[in-house]
Amino acid sequence: MAEIIMKGSEVAASIQDSLTGKFANLEIVKVGARPDDLSYQRGIIKRFAALGFGVNIHELPENISQSDFDSEFERINKDSSNQGILLFRPLPSHLSDEKACKIINPFKDIDCMSPINLAGVFAGVKNSFAPCTALAVMEMLNYYKISLLGQNVVIVGRSLVLGRPLSMLMLSENATVTICHSKTKNLAEICKRADIIIAAAGHAGLITPEFVNDKSIIVDVGINLSSEGKICGDVDYERVAPIVHAISPVPGGVGAVTTSVLAKNLVKAAILQA
Repeated sequence: MAEIIMKGSEVAASIQDSLTGKFANLEIVKVGARPDDLSYQRGIIKRFAALGFGVNIHELPENISQSDFDSEFERINKDSSNQGILLFRPLPSHLSDEKACKIINPFKDIDCMSPINLAGVFAGVKNSFAPCTALAVMEMLNYYKISLLGQNVVIVGRSLVLGRPLSMLMLSENATVTICHSKTKNLAEICKRADIIIAAAGHAGLITPEFVNDKSIIVDVGINLSSEGKICGDVDYERVAPIVHAISPVPGGVGAVTTSVLAKNLVKAAILQA
C-alpha cells in the first residue's frame, strides 16, 4: 500500500482549527433541488455549524424565469448582511449564469464565478478567490508537506473550474505543469514520468497502474459513480494504491477538504470587505 494515504478529514480539521473564533455569513443560491446539490449543501451546513458560521439557503423554483433569477441574484448580491455568495451550478438549461458571473461582488465571490477573480488567479493577484476545489488540492499537498518546488506535475483535466486555475496556483509555487485532456496522445507515458498527478478528468478509473511508478504522488479529484452505483474517483484506487508513494482516496480525499476551504474563503471575504 502507498506510504502516504492523504485523508481529507485530517486536512479539513487543520483548516477548521485555524478558523476558530471567526464569524461570517454565507448565502447559498440554488435553483431546484438536485441530489448532488443537497449532498454538498448538507456538508456545508455541517461544517459551518461547527464553526458557528451563518448559512442562508435561497432555493429558487426550477421554472423561474431568467429575469426573475437575475433580479433575485442581484438583490442577494447587494445585501450587506452576507459576506459570501455561492451559486450552485450548473443551472437548469433554460437559465444562463452569465449575468450573475458579471455582477457578483468580487469580494463576495468565494468560489471564483467572477471573471475578475478568474483573471486575478491567472495574473497571480494575491487577494483573488480561486475555485475551492483547486485550493483544496493545494491545501492537501501543503498539509502532507509535499513541496511543488521544481516538481513535474501533470494535471489530467483542463476545465476552467479546476484544471486551468490549479495549474496557475501550482506555477506560483514553482512547479513545472503539464495540462492533459481527452485528446492528449500517449497520456499514460506522460503521467508515468510525472512526480505528481492530479486526476480531474471526470472519467472513472482512468488512471491505472500503467500511468504511475513507485514515486508517484496522486491527488484524485474525480467524483464518479461506478457500475455498482458507488462513488469513485478517476483513479483505479485498488490497483494503483499498492504501487505509488502517496495517494488520496475517493471518497474521503479532496472532497472532504472543499467545504473547509469554502469557510476559509468566506473569512477572507469578510476581512476584505471590512
